[in-house]
Amino acid sequence: MKSILNPLMSLMTGGPTLPTGVHAPDVGAGSSAPGIASRAAATEISDIALRDKDLPFIGTEETFSTRELMTLNNRLFLEKTGLAEIGPRRIAAMDEAGINVQILSAHTPGVQNVPGQEGIDFAYRLNKMLVDGPMAAYPGRFQAFATLPLLDPEASADELERTVRENGFVGCLTNGIIGKKFLDHPDFEPVLARAEALHVPIYLHPGLPPDEVFQIYYSNMRPEYQREYQDQVLSISAYGWHQETVTQCLRMVTSGVFDRFPKLQVIVGHMGEGLPFFYKRIVEKMGEVTEDTLEKPFEQYFHDNFWFTTSAFFQDELLALLLKYISPDRVMFATDYPFANMKEGTDWFRAVDLPRETKEKIAFRNAEKLFGIKV
Repeated sequence: MKSILNPLMSLMTGGPTLPTGVHAPDVGAGSSAPGIASRAAATEISDIALRDKDLPFIGTEETFSTRELMTLNNRLFLEKTGLAEIGPRRIAAMDEAGINVQILSAHTPGVQNVPGQEGIDFAYRLNKMLVDGPMAAYPGRFQAFATLPLLDPEASADELERTVRENGFVGCLTNGIIGKKFLDHPDFEPVLARAEALHVPIYLHPGLPPDEVFQIYYSNMRPEYQREYQDQVLSISAYGWHQETVTQCLRMVTSGVFDRFPKLQVIVGHMGEGLPFFYKRIVEKMGEVTEDTLEKPFEQYFHDNFWFTTSAFFQDELLALLLKYISPDRVMFATDYPFANMKEGTDWFRAVDLPRETKEKIAFRNAEKLFGIKV
């Protein structure tokens, strides 16, 4: 039997299973983005990496947890990844990679499915821990997305406002389905309205599928291989949660969320969660059936209300596909640490064959603009 550590660790990351020992605009604007050259020309790529060796970075999807949170979500097997270490070890990895700032977010599913006052208090403790801990100890190196008790939307809206106004948080992060509802459900309008009013984005991170979804889609795998957690990995990091996140995005557009909250900004990680692959077909088919029900062409919402990050997907061809449809003004760098190696991510991006101006936008300038921060 193979070690279960790597399969289990891979459950909660947007990227592929990591080898043992890894450190913990306008419609169509993207179509004119410069292409990314092949890495076959090793000398040319080395020259590009050398040119951009001083490139600053803001990491926009960088995860943390606490032992209390891992215990709550039955994820203590992730302790060795470095999730709970938000001090010297993480700072050293950031320095080695050349990452100036990490925007921290609580590990999925956070506390969003914890009901009542328990969820409200838990979210407050996590947010306060960041303020009193790493943000105080390392000024300027860490920013944060608020953790919210989303089963109580009104309390979540209040906690979002408190963290933004009192602590300078740059938005909030949600983790997939909340109970049995997506964010387009009317129950969550207080959170959407407050985020829009505060001019802060919502990061749509994937989450664990509900039991019913898991049973129907993923549980019919050969019993003799269940010890390898194949069904669980398939349901999230290998496939399931990328499709779930795109589904949530499309539901938000189709249900008119961005007509009701036209200035609301949403961030999607993992190089668009597969959306670039389906982009042309989605906008063609959904554009036909929403022409009379939405205030804008279907595709326009992706250019007005969505941002995309590179988290855990350090691949030239995927970045090129994303930039084919999405303006480089709406793409941001992320690593998905500790589930992906920070230095691997920055080394990859320094060598990407794009104009320096475009790379600066993705590496840090777009994040500075969206979050109102400076490297």
